Formats: sequence, structure tokens, C-alpha cells
Amino acid sequence: MPKLSTRLDWFSESIIRKMTRIANQYGAINLSQGFPDFDPPEQLIEALKKAAEEGPHQYEITWGSPLFREAVAKKQEHFMGIKLNPDENIVVTCGSTEAMMTAMMSVCESGEKVAIFSPFYENYAADTILCGAKPIYVPLNPPEFTFNKEELENAFKEGAKALILCNPSNPIGKVFTKEELIFISELVTKYDAFVITDEVYEHIVYEPSKHIYFASLPGMFERTISCSSLSKTYSITGWRLGYVIGPKNVIDNCKKVHDFLTVGAAAPLQKAALAGLAFGDDYYRELAGLYAEKRELFLKGLDSIGLKYHKPDGAYYVMVDISEFGIKTDGEFAERLAKNVGVAAVPGSSFFKEDVNNYVRFHFAKKKETLEKALERLQTIRKFF
Repeated sequence: MPKLSTRLDWFSESIIRKMTRIANQYGAINLSQGFPDFDPPEQLIEALKKAAEEGPHQYEITWGSPLFREAVAKKQEHFMGIKLNPDENIVVTCGSTEAMMTAMMSVCESGEKVAIFSPFYENYAADTILCGAKPIYVPLNPPEFTFNKEELENAFKEGAKALILCNPSNPIGKVFTKEELIFISELVTKYDAFVITDEVYEHIVYEPSKHIYFASLPGMFERTISCSSLSKTYSITGWRLGYVIGPKNVIDNCKKVHDFLTVGAAAPLQKAALAGLAFGDDYYRELAGLYAEKRELFLKGLDSIGLKYHKPDGAYYVMVDISEFGIKTDGEFAERLAKNVGVAAVPGSSFFKEDVNNYVRFHFAKKKETLEKALERLQTIRKFF
């Protein structure tokens, strides 16, 4: 038999999606893969019904329907403070997963280097390797998960053509400060590099933290490829609607990659999603308030159990320290947790380049009653470890 591609030897299957299968196997409450167990806004459901009846049911323009791109441009202009041309600055993708891959393939040549903060969402390393580039990992140091300026600059000295910036961060919920972002902007200017952002949690930020779009910093729009999606903001992770925003020369490349990668995002879903993109500021304030309540409920529950954790400033994940249990690997811990306690988490080591085995990641994008049931089960954790 012919030899298979060796580039896949550098990474495994998604640990996050694997933990969903394990949760299903044991009937555990799934606090691993980050999707809600509640419905999206009613307006979106009604718009979806209408789109199912009326269409369109055939291909849209490859890089997104004109109405959808116009709606994204209007919404993001409002929040980013940047004038956007829907024809020149936006490509609609099949979720932010494709958006990130499209961005990577549009700016990186085979053999070039990409800087990635660690811990990181597992797709980033895979994306880098799949497009033929080489990752350089820059640690975010606990307990506050800040980066060392010299270590970050060294990544650019080593030749990093781009930096992947997840803000707010998955898995740690870090919201980068303005000072940190300005320092990064100085480095990418000095070393003539790009920043590829993942901003899917842009509207899930907890006071007093503030989300700053990297592309909105002085001189950074031309160096930034902004990736996001509708999944988290409107609780429609299954719709797979994302987008890339960037300068025209980058977007021209993104259009080519996207065209041959997936052809186009689902036409009827683009039409239905217009209802969400038309929401006013009150929706986004209420969304942040909803998740602030869920965060408070879940963290208070962890406090009552006596589990140590890193308090997130954004997104809806909590990294819990499992050092006290003395388990050799967090993978073993996570599987036993799902099997014996009935709650599924993600082994923290899947997010770190460093040898870190003392964390698991929970998410709290669930109904109040689901979180309360999960916390009730977690009360028994010390019986099994």
C-alpha cells in the first residue's frame, strides 16, 4: 500500500470531541465540548423556518451572500470601529474553524513559522502543521497566564510570520489587556508579521475586563486577519457560519482558499442568520449578563466543593486544578470523572505544549439546572479519587 501522509503524525484526533463521545458512552453531563443545551433566540428559529420554506436552497456567492456580508459588515463596523467593505474585506466561511484555516493558508508558506500562545485551542497547532508551517510556542504563565515579553519577541526573532491570538482565550478565559495588545502590535510592526485573531467569544466578557479588537489598534488593520463566527454569540454552534475580516489583498487570497476548500457556507442558514445580525446593543449586553450569571453559579459551586480554579475574564471555560488528586495523567482523570462522577471535562494537557497534567477544563454554557446537576455530581468527586 502507498505510504500515508506523515504530517498527520504530529497531532492526534480532537481530544475535545473525543470527550463528547466518552460523555455519551457513560451518560455523563457534557461540560467538555463547548456548546449550549439551550435554544438560540426565537427570532433565529423563526427565520430558519422561513428560510426552509422559501430558500435559497442552491449555492450562494462563494464568499457569502451579499446580504449576509453586508449584515456582518454593519455589525462589526459598530463594534470594531472600522469601516468595512462587504465585497473587499469579508469572506463567509463554514464556521470559525474554516475561517482560521483559510487565514493560515492565505498568509503562510510551507516551512514558515507561526507563533502560538500556550495553552491554546487544539486546532491552532493542527492548522499550522496542515498548511506546512511550523509552530513556535510562547507560554502564558500561570497563575495569571501572562506572557514574558522577551520570550514573545524571541518567537519573532526566530522568524514567526504570524501570531495566533485567541482573545478572549479558549481554554483559560484570558482577556488580553490594552498594554499587552499594544506590545504585540509593536512587535508585528518591527518584525513585519501578521496577527491572526480568533474572536469567537468577543461578546462574552466579564466586567471590568474589556475586549479590544486587535485590528482596531493604530496601523493594525493591514496586519490583522480577524476570524470569528456566529456560533457562540447566538448559540448556534451547529449552523457553522463564520467569517474572515481583513485588508483587501489578504481577503483576495482568502476567497481563493475558501472557494476550493468548502465552496460556500449553507445558503439558507446565511439568510436565517440575518435576524441575529440585526439585533441591537441590548442583546449583547444581555448575553454577557447571562454568562456572568452562569459563571457566578458555577464558580460558587466549585468553591463549595473546594476545587481550585483559574477565574475566567471572558469566554465560558474554567480551568480546574486537579493536583490534589494525585493522578498521573489528566486524561485518566477525565475519563474516570466521566465514568464514576458523571461529568465530562477536557484534559488540560491537550491545550499545553508544556508538560502540564494538573488541569481539566469545564465549560458552563448550559442551563441553570444542568449546571446545578453537574455541581451536585461533582460534590462526590473525592469518593472516587
